[in-house]
Amino acid sequence: MEVGSGARWLTYLALSAAVLALIVAYDLRDYRGFDSAEAMDAAQVARNLAEGHGYSTDFIRPFSIYLVKKHNQEVQAGKISPTNILDLAELNGVHPDLANPPVYPTLLAGFMKILKPDWQTASTKPFWSGNGHFLRYKPEFFIAILNQVLLLALAIMTFCITKKLFDAPAAWLSAFLMLGANLLWRFSISGQSTMLLLVIFLGLIWCLISLEETSRADASSSRRLFLLAITAGVITGAGMLTRYSFGWLIVPVMAYLALIGGARRGGVAAAAFLAFVIVVTPWIVRNEMVSGTLFGTAGYAAMEGTFAFPGSQLMQSVNPDLTSAYWMRPYFLKFMQNGNAILQGDLLRLGGGWVAFLFFAGLLLGLRSIAARRLRYFTLMCLGVLIIVQAMGRTSLSDASPEINSENLLVLLTPLVVIFGVAFFLTLLNQMKTPSPEFRIAVMVLVVGLSWQPLISSLLPPTSSPIAYPPYYPPDVQKMATWMRPDELLMSDVPWAVAWYGDRQCAWTTVNAQASFYALNDYIKPVHGLYLTLNTLDSRLFTECLQGGAGSWGSFVLKAVVQNKLPDGFPLRVSPGEALQSGLFLTDRLRWK
Repeated sequence: MEVGSGARWLTYLALSAAVLALIVAYDLRDYRGFDSAEAMDAAQVARNLAEGHGYSTDFIRPFSIYLVKKHNQEVQAGKISPTNILDLAELNGVHPDLANPPVYPTLLAGFMKILKPDWQTASTKPFWSGNGHFLRYKPEFFIAILNQVLLLALAIMTFCITKKLFDAPAAWLSAFLMLGANLLWRFSISGQSTMLLLVIFLGLIWCLISLEETSRADASSSRRLFLLAITAGVITGAGMLTRYSFGWLIVPVMAYLALIGGARRGGVAAAAFLAFVIVVTPWIVRNEMVSGTLFGTAGYAAMEGTFAFPGSQLMQSVNPDLTSAYWMRPYFLKFMQNGNAILQGDLLRLGGGWVAFLFFAGLLLGLRSIAARRLRYFTLMCLGVLIIVQAMGRTSLSDASPEINSENLLVLLTPLVVIFGVAFFLTLLNQMKTPSPEFRIAVMVLVVGLSWQPLISSLLPPTSSPIAYPPYYPPDVQKMATWMRPDELLMSDVPWAVAWYGDRQCAWTTVNAQASFYALNDYIKPVHGLYLTLNTLDSRLFTECLQGGAGSWGSFVLKAVVQNKLPDGFPLRVSPGEALQSGLFLTDRLRWK
């Protein structure tokens, strides 16, 4: 037990207990419910999929209505059908989801089928509530646990890759730094697909390392080379079907294969690309069939945030003018603005903290391992591609949560930054004249402590609230949802929350409360309820309420709340006698008796 093989298992047992204790401590002190639109969006699509409603969504983007309606009009052109029975926007049944690629919602759907969570918020059960008040939403908490399992898998994969490239001490240090990365822990409870995408990315890295070793060790093994290249293409395709922007990594993958593929470099790169295309084509065909676009609403991310469509204006537009998409100036200005922010800020936080400085300093260091040198070249190629893609793909999601969002692509490089940062640190440590082995261990412990400092600080008092309020308060959303029939359409400034917590079809508030609202309400589908949270109620008085124009939602709220006056002819004029803690609710008739 002490000196034989049992000692190793005792070490692993103690380590596992420590990691489990860390998870429990983090979830008790730092867990926070979903506070991002993309997490709730993916979760409600997964629930629809698990309940047999197909790949559909209850979060209705007005721009998605525009795409589906436009496509169906083109399909129906020339056909004779009574106009009063056509549902061109597909809102009377299930509305196809055009925003989320399928892998992560499908994983969540399988998880929900197995777990069968309770969808109702609890106000009396221990842990899920406190003092008679809601605290935690069960499905969200279990999704966080799933992502934390992926975080542990990520640390193990980092250990294996580092040991393959360097040695055991570097592998252990890299794994500990990954486990102590506060940024990854925050992503693990966010409900986003980042942890799954990181696991896929490290799977791709392992495949490329194996391919590089094969190309050097056995030049005649063409079959294994092509199998590994096909596997790399399949993994990249799976990453793209988890997050569309990941697909751009096929460019550095092909470039890397062309560099290390030897005499068959052209065929190896082509095999990877062909496998990638085969994997993603069925889903692209599906998007084309339901919306007439290759990537649904996600394909217009480059247009969002430009001066033509500032903020989330494009996604909230029922009839957008897309003529500005044919000019290069909006895209150039967006790239320059966001690219500068990445170079001045995000790049310096690469890897979750000061490890980034070791990584960039280590670029000047020559590595003895050929595989490590070549992987570093691949890392730099990925870094260049991801900077461009992140700058062009930035939308209002990044404005709502600047660091923890699905558009943060540089976080994917965290394992590689840690691996090469540790390699540089250990090289410096080996060149130091340490007085004793204990001093060397103390220096390594100091490095781990510095890396873990943000995580340790987050575990110290005071404890943060597990409720992501403002603006989300699930009991209010579910109370409001019980007042509505399943076939009725709501509108909200947080439609993703209404779709997730309330399980009701909810459209995003249109660009304005006048022409755009009536274009949806009168000609597409009537809106039976309006739910506005502090996102709108806390609008800036001068710039958004007064200068926003008579038809803006800021002006609407100012008149409704301050002057107790609604616009003439507005169809939703009834409000519940009992106030909702999280916002304002208007509907067309008395529903709560």
